Amino acid sequence: MKILIADDSRVMRQIVTRTLRQAGFDGHELVEAADGKEAYEKAVAEHPDLVISDWNMPEMTGVEVLRRLRASGENMPFGFVTSECTPEMQAQADDAGALFFIIKPFTAERFEEVFSSILK
Repeated sequence: MKILIADDSRVMRQIVTRTLRQAGFDGHELVEAADGKEAYEKAVAEHPDLVISDWNMPEMTGVEVLRRLRASGENMPFGFVTSECTPEMQAQADDAGALFFIIKPFTAERFEEVFSSILK
């Protein structure tokens, strides 16, 4: 399976990658994006099986990426790993079609709980 990890922090992309492995999800093909525009473009070009996105990124926010993907007919599983979570953000994510909302800091156990049904 192919996983797109979108975060403007290279270190955070590495932490997400490491945590996926710790949760038992190694062996998947990983694609990275450093901003929202790149995330959208790579999602359309690569057709990942899962998108793990930060909320706040340059060029386009994560929820804007999700909305554009859905508007263009892309329906891959998409969710957020982010440091902030307001009720408004959660509502926007739900309305846009996000499958999950994981708050930083996160654990391998949380990844396993969320991704076990997606990354079979």
